Amino acid sequence: MTETITFEDFTKIDLRIGTIIEVNDFPEARQPAYQLTIDFGDLGKRKTSAQITTLYSKSELLNRQIVAVANFPTKQIANFMSECLILGAVNGDDVILLHPESKVMNGSIVS
Repeated sequence: MTETITFEDFTKIDLRIGTIIEVNDFPEARQPAYQLTIDFGDLGKRKTSAQITTLYSKSELLNRQIVAVANFPTKQIANFMSECLILGAVNGDDVILLHPESKVMNGSIVS
């Protein structure tokens, strides 16, 4: 476990539900990855990259809802600007994406 945070620290994290609307290969990445465009409803669309090519095909990811940190700072990865951070459970070398059990509105707050 990492260091303990306060409730106020936790409230700074803006967790939202989004739907992956575009998936592209990312050959410039150091590790195999996809470039994803995610629709967060009223928050708009954001891009990110994810090293999830071993468990997910592009067709499996398209229209899939995910959980993401919407207020993650923009980060340059190779020639690409990542604007959010999708969440997943680490299982060995694989990442299993977190998602809502039922379809919910894009942009919904996760608390």
